[in-house]
Amino acid sequence: MARLAQTAGLTDVQQEILSTVRDFVDKEIIPVATGLEHRDEYPQAIVDGLKELGLFGLMIPEEYGGLGESLLTYALCVEEIARGWMSVSGIINTHFIVAYMLKQHGTQEQKDHFLPRMAAGDVRGAFSMSEPGLGSDVSAITSRAVKDGDAYVLNGQKMWLTNGGTSSLVAVLVRSDEGHAEGTAPHRSMTTFLVEKEPGFGEVRPGLTIPGKIDKMGYKGVDTTELIMDDLRVPADRVLGGVTGRGFYQMMDGVEVGRVNVAARGCGVAQRAFELGVRYAQQRHTFGKPIAQHQAIQFKLAEMATKVEAAHAMMVNAARKKDSGERNDLEAGMAKYLASEYCKEVVEDAFRIHGGYGFSKEYEIERLYREAPMLLIGEGTAEIQKMIIGRRLLEEYRFQG
Repeated sequence: MARLAQTAGLTDVQQEILSTVRDFVDKEIIPVATGLEHRDEYPQAIVDGLKELGLFGLMIPEEYGGLGESLLTYALCVEEIARGWMSVSGIINTHFIVAYMLKQHGTQEQKDHFLPRMAAGDVRGAFSMSEPGLGSDVSAITSRAVKDGDAYVLNGQKMWLTNGGTSSLVAVLVRSDEGHAEGTAPHRSMTTFLVEKEPGFGEVRPGLTIPGKIDKMGYKGVDTTELIMDDLRVPADRVLGGVTGRGFYQMMDGVEVGRVNVAARGCGVAQRAFELGVRYAQQRHTFGKPIAQHQAIQFKLAEMATKVEAAHAMMVNAARKKDSGERNDLEAGMAKYLASEYCKEVVEDAFRIHGGYGFSKEYEIERLYREAPMLLIGEGTAEIQKMIIGRRLLEEYRFQG
């Protein structure tokens, strides 16, 4: 059977990697995902398998022990993993955003210190921008860093850390007014700190507390947490890039990678929803024939498949644009917006095809129905994506009158 969402122009190496990941998803993730999700259980065996496959080092350069693959390869792997269980893709997403930020913006000492261990999966990354009263307004960050000798003292509360408990390295964005004149624009007075910690909950290092897991509607298994800094001392050499005031730009660069990731997740979840819907439609009989033979269901399947194809194409385009070294905030915003919206719609259509059984926890589509909404808000809401897209379009199509 021809699969949806095929990608043209892949190398033999890329195809081999994707084949390996797809096989792992089919054998090791899909059969256990729903049970783990219902128990909200961290998928340690799956994570160990990903580590063995070398996926934690997929985009990290070979000189640091990684595979040195492209964002496109990574996004296609995420798509496959999310097809099995979206939470697993979240475990590697924040890890790769931090690794990417280190690769692009870190000092040589920071790269040498962290990247080899991140490539091996021995150090797991998380990143933190949001705060309890912040939402999408990053300029309103209140957490602060104050210089004290050869260190900085950090205070504040952060929110919505994916991998907050299981990670051992967190890239934290805070306000740092040191060296910046009064009245400096908020985004020019922010700094990213590389905070090392012990995995777990409670006080994970002096001055740093991870209170516990946030209970969520979906996206279970992966830990989502708060982070509380109370006179947390961080050495000055753990300022990302070694210079304060660049944190906002570093984080936004990482978020572009994250938006491609979220688009890939949307593609993967939508693909799985289509697979479940088209299979059930051929098994379920009404009025003497499979419901797949009813025109109304065929129309629904046609719409679902078209949305899967369109979202995949935009995701691939955004990844390739980033890989080329070009600015891709427009493409990443479009891909994230379209893929997350289409994912929600495809999942709902598959849910409708299942009828009453879609409401039962025995059927996989029930889990997908709870997972899809997270993609509507992760890495920026639809409204934020539209703002980014609109501003960039006005830059590109500026009227000269």
